[in-house]
Amino acid sequence: MGRRDDGWQTTDWDRLGVDTGRANVARVYDAVLGGKDNFAVDRAVAARRLELIPDGGQGARLSREFLARGVRQLVRLGVTQFLDIGAGLPTAQNTHQIAQAVEPDARVVYVDHDPMVLAHARALLYNDRSTRAALGDLRRPEQILDDPVVRDFLDWSRPIGLLLLGVVHHLADSEAPGACVRTLVDRLPPGSFLLLSHFSDASPQARALERVFQQLLGSGRMRSPKEISAFFDGTELQEPGVVPVITWQPDAGPVEPETPSTLLVFGGLGRV
Repeated sequence: MGRRDDGWQTTDWDRLGVDTGRANVARVYDAVLGGKDNFAVDRAVAARRLELIPDGGQGARLSREFLARGVRQLVRLGVTQFLDIGAGLPTAQNTHQIAQAVEPDARVVYVDHDPMVLAHARALLYNDRSTRAALGDLRRPEQILDDPVVRDFLDWSRPIGLLLLGVVHHLADSEAPGACVRTLVDRLPPGSFLLLSHFSDASPQARALERVFQQLLGSGRMRSPKEISAFFDGTELQEPGVVPVITWQPDAGPVEPETPSTLLVFGGLGRV
């Protein structure tokens, strides 16, 4: 019977509907970042990712930094409520912490399809009256929008920041990811924003990583910058457009050279 460092046993997770024998996207991401909310099967996928792009998890950290800069920018633009779909496991600098550091009354709803993510999120947010978590799958956007938590906790008469960070690339072309994103965007109030990041096929290492993800995770699609830009159709793309996340409105500091790590994830911000 399996046990993690925090004392939880495999049977505990089984009761929550968590498959500990199959790699999971959120847990692999956690393993790449050096977290402990993962299992051996997740660490095996993380190890293969780090073999192909040996950056010590820099690509994952750049994605978190993009989240932080994007959320702070949205608060500056007057957005004080967020719908974060595919949020993943709680880690350092979550959306609600970033937003509430600038605007204490900011509201956040996290949505994820993984019961383990939901269990962690609800434990983390137990005493937080400004943040909620709901179970939902990006492949079924209407169900997310009609979820009572999403529908009632957010004020749909005011702008909402829709966050789709590192999640759309886990939808295959056959699952109509563009239509899923558009369904969500079309329901957003005027003045809302879409903040989205996505794996890019900009390096040979990324294309090799796609094959690993498909084999071990069953998902993980590298798309071109043009394909990623198409997810912003129906929005007004903000400067500097869809670019490597390290170059999107960067904080002051030295410019990093282009590497497989810095080219791994592209992102952008679009206004509804």
